[in-house]
Amino acid sequence: MSTFNVELKKVVDDSYEIEIGYGLEQKLMDDLKAGLVGKINKFVVVTDSIVKDICAEKIYKMLLDNGFKSDIVVFPEGEKSKTRQTKEYVEDTMLSKGYRRDCCIIAVGGGVVTDLAGFVAGTYGRGIPFINYATTLLAAADASVGGKTAVDTPLATNLIGLFNQPKKVYLDIATWKTLPQRQVSSGLAETIKHACLSSREFFDYLKENIEKIMEIDDEACCHIASENCKTKYQVVMKDERESGLREILNLGHTVGRAIETVSDYRLLHGEALSIGLVAEVRLARSFGYCSDTDVEEVTELLKRAKLPVAIPDYIDREQLVKKLYTDKKVRDGKLRFVLQKGIGDIMVFDNESYAKPVTEEDARKIIMEME
Repeated sequence: MSTFNVELKKVVDDSYEIEIGYGLEQKLMDDLKAGLVGKINKFVVVTDSIVKDICAEKIYKMLLDNGFKSDIVVFPEGEKSKTRQTKEYVEDTMLSKGYRRDCCIIAVGGGVVTDLAGFVAGTYGRGIPFINYATTLLAAADASVGGKTAVDTPLATNLIGLFNQPKKVYLDIATWKTLPQRQVSSGLAETIKHACLSSREFFDYLKENIEKIMEIDDEACCHIASENCKTKYQVVMKDERESGLREILNLGHTVGRAIETVSDYRLLHGEALSIGLVAEVRLARSFGYCSDTDVEEVTELLKRAKLPVAIPDYIDREQLVKKLYTDKKVRDGKLRFVLQKGIGDIMVFDNESYAKPVTEEDARKIIMEME
């Protein structure tokens, strides 16, 4: 018998820029011509049925006008499209149009588009580059930054995927003005979450400016886009692959993701997260980590953002409790919750753990009390 050692040590630099601005389509073209993805001149624009007419079609035509080979792949909008079947559709369409390893994906849209397109890029041809052109406040706050790409399954959300960093992220605030009010509110949930876990100052800024943000005030929106990026960067830089600290970005998501799924996606991600944040801050209060005032402040800010703070009547609460066990933080069959410490900080538990084991009884009590 013999043993052959295969050494594959390497240093990888996955750094990238996040550009925040208005009407960044031309900047994207200039960057591509300047070599953002090297000598690649074949681009697949991946988008959804709503964003196609807002700006994805424009980007696709600009690629052609600038001498690049390009095609556009469109799938139905919404969380229900973030599946293995949609990933397969995008891949098969790219294959049928002759794209191989010498191409790049440009994901134009919200979190569903960037999550799915980044996952496709990570596996297509065993890995091709991709660029995120985020068009929603939610994507700007969460999905387009950090490199987590995934699809959902009937059993769980975001558990099939990989960590894959884009070549660059564009946050085009001009596209926020095209969003329905409900989508703006949904995006604000992730922003409020970031303030709850990282900065009392940011939380107070949101309290003072929430109406301006909802009206897409230029200065206020640029500020929150920058703060969101800073919050995620400070976490992702220290824990890119979610081995510890990055779990804090799941604040509110244990209940939120479960509600989103049990509602059959009648609730937008941010709407479900809002309810999850209320459940989380109430749970934190029950353990003595938050005060009554903290609970009231978080709940009131979510209400001002026109987000739900109660579990809808059509949700089966026992089914919701069972769904908590599909959360990715579950360990050895035990529920684990990320919990805030007041407003602007997060609890740290034994052995530098950022999630606390919680009994089903304690979780059920909070869920049954939320009306």
